[in-house]
Amino acid sequence: MAEDSDLEKSESASPRRLEQAREEGQVPHSRELATFISLLVGVVSLYVLGRWGGHRMMQLFKSGLSFDRRLVFEPGSMGDALLNLGTDAMLTIAPLLLASVAAALVTPFLMGGWVFSSQVLRFDLSRLDPLQGLGRMFSTHGLVELVKASLKAVLVASVGVWVVWRERDHLFSLMLQPLEASMDDFASLVLLSTLLIVASLALIAAIDVPFQLWEYHRRLRMTKEEVRQEMKEQEGDPQIKARIRAAQREMSRRRMMTNVPTADVVVTNPTHYSVALKYDPDRAGAPVVVAKGKDLIALNIRELAKANGVPILEAPPLARALYAHCELEQQIPAALYTVVAEVMAWVFQLNHWIAEGGLPPEQPTRLAVPEGMDPGTGEPDTPAVGP
Repeated sequence: MAEDSDLEKSESASPRRLEQAREEGQVPHSRELATFISLLVGVVSLYVLGRWGGHRMMQLFKSGLSFDRRLVFEPGSMGDALLNLGTDAMLTIAPLLLASVAAALVTPFLMGGWVFSSQVLRFDLSRLDPLQGLGRMFSTHGLVELVKASLKAVLVASVGVWVVWRERDHLFSLMLQPLEASMDDFASLVLLSTLLIVASLALIAAIDVPFQLWEYHRRLRMTKEEVRQEMKEQEGDPQIKARIRAAQREMSRRRMMTNVPTADVVVTNPTHYSVALKYDPDRAGAPVVVAKGKDLIALNIRELAKANGVPILEAPPLARALYAHCELEQQIPAALYTVVAEVMAWVFQLNHWIAEGGLPPEQPTRLAVPEGMDPGTGEPDTPAVGP
């Protein structure tokens, strides 16, 4: 049952999957929306520019069908006249063409935006497979396209019949009007009919856009196994990441251990925690933690300190506070300055005694850690191992 559920595409497409689909040229697209906007812009442009454009075209026709004596006896001037007429005609229809091009360019932004992908142009023999073509024809997508085409045909025919029936008296009256007036009325009637037909296509677009968005995201749905595989690719295999983190911790521990012989003092719990401090007044204004550890690592720090003659001070509250509130290679917090200053003073006195002799300094025993700094783990304070 678990394997069957993993094979079902029950998970929504991830952002990475959507990005891959976009790179492959797959974006939500509604032909009905593009058709509606293009036709609407065209009809509106004709309504706004129709009278001016018709007047201009009428003048061009008159100019093209008339010629003077110069055109007859100078054949070369015929080409110039034709070029001028063509230029004027292009300038006349240019606003309509520009409006249509602008509508075609703006429409993609309403859903998926522009996409430039060379993979769409890649030759694929599977596209020539007639069986796959038949499968697409009888698929859910093909059925939806058939329903949309039928609905469009019914809407367009219904609007056309309604307009003709509503304007039937007006149509018959055109035969009794002068030619120029009847042509104006007929053009207005055609424009109104076209506008109503285009408006009816808005219903098709309103149905098609949500369907195309749903179909697009349904097609890109992923199985649970695909989601897990994608997470592994993006974030890495958890086992490999765990091994990398373990290797990094081991390298950090070894690097930390090399700093223990250079420490000035090691403060212990005495067995549960060990923190090595170093004070260099030329480089830092306060002692720096060069090593710290718990349990086995704490034992290794103590043994390494003994082997290198680094003083070891048993101060459980201070050791716990240093371990909890200090990071490696960072200065101790200001709240511990006073108590650590007592420790460093003892270390300086100890080093002076070793170098000069005399009476050994007394080991500090009453190191008061500020309230709230000692995490109070409650671990037993056992005697330190060794001298």
